[in-house]
Amino acid sequence: MNGIEQNLIEILRQTGSRVTLVAVSKNHPVDAIREAYQAGQRIFGENKVQEILNKRPVLPDDIQWHLIGHLQTNKVKQIAPFISMIQSVDSLKLLKEISEQAIKNNRVIDCLLQVFIATEETKFGFSQPELSDLLKYLNQNPMIGVKIRGLMGMASFTDNQDQIRQEFHGLKSLFDELKEQFFVDQPGFNELSIGMSGDYEIAIEEGSTIIRVGTKIFGTR
Repeated sequence: MNGIEQNLIEILRQTGSRVTLVAVSKNHPVDAIREAYQAGQRIFGENKVQEILNKRPVLPDDIQWHLIGHLQTNKVKQIAPFISMIQSVDSLKLLKEISEQAIKNNRVIDCLLQVFIATEETKFGFSQPELSDLLKYLNQNPMIGVKIRGLMGMASFTDNQDQIRQEFHGLKSLFDELKEQFFVDQPGFNELSIGMSGDYEIAIEEGSTIIRVGTKIFGTR
């Protein structure tokens, strides 16, 4: 049994079937992804469109690719034919482009709305007022090429676990509020993507349904 397989078994032992595990394969070689695939992992997350485009042709067709990094509108058309989920929607302009490209490919693309919950200004995402404005807009102007499945957020880069927990708790509260206000009759709005290698256990305690784990599976690069 190789190290990647052992790591996956340990994470799945901790999480069980409570959450969806996205193996974050950014900056890792195809061989490492293939090892994880052979161990049963099927969902992989990448930050950059070009990296997905380079890896996808030489890997099994049933891999589900999630785009988890900042996405430029001019790159959407390159992944629209196959992407399983875009977790990092951070503007109305981007959402419109995803919908347009999905329609061209006769698809409906699952999306998460990225919310800014951290202290670092380098992170992307909607503020709470921007998110409310977006959802009010979508109520009046539906986009048939996308399905809003939930929210995504990244905690501050800190060792302060109380702060991380507070940020995750706040996003879960916002998720519950928005579900009640805008998605009460839409059971598909049910995903909260929080938690990475260093904080996924806290995230699960705070209501995460998707965790994005890289280093704990593949090691450092």
